[in-house]
Amino acid sequence: MVTLNKIYTRTGDGGSTRLATGAPVSKASLRVEAYGGVDETNACLGVARQHTTGDAELDAMLERIQNDLFDLGADLATPEQHEKPAWEPPRIVESQVERLEQEIDRLNGALEPLNSFVLPAGSPAAAALHVARTVCRRAERAVVQLAETEGEIVGQPALKYLNRLSDLLFVAARWTNDQGRADVLWKPGATR
Repeated sequence: MVTLNKIYTRTGDGGSTRLATGAPVSKASLRVEAYGGVDETNACLGVARQHTTGDAELDAMLERIQNDLFDLGADLATPEQHEKPAWEPPRIVESQVERLEQEIDRLNGALEPLNSFVLPAGSPAAAALHVARTVCRRAERAVVQLAETEGEIVGQPALKYLNRLSDLLFVAARWTNDQGRADVLWKPGATR
């Protein structure tokens, strides 16, 4: 378990930080950018949950996802190495991706069919979930960029997880808009 006794260490004052392995790295590194984006997504979900407390099923789902995102952050902050670490680092696994797919299917099954793109609007919960979705997509782009960098390893389940999560957040936003009935639809060219 993690113990945080002292919050500031001053070690980052020069623009560097340490990965979970203890290796020093620039705060501008792709790896720090990737797990920082995951952390930002998690914070957005915390804001969204201020508006989902009335939906016990969805709120519990989002709470579990917040825990998954800490696992994902730890996964990304602990790069795979040739030598085995002294502890078993958390890694995102396929069953977490599969659970997201099942939840997407369950929520989406109750939604009104779409005949246009959805504007990121509607209820406060929907708007907050759309913000979380777009931040998640940015985090996904950072993780893809990291994975495409020579010498960097990112587990395939980590990439899949972020991709499915953004889909789930889209469906969850629609769910909170009266199961899609209160979605705000794009009207192409309507403001010309």
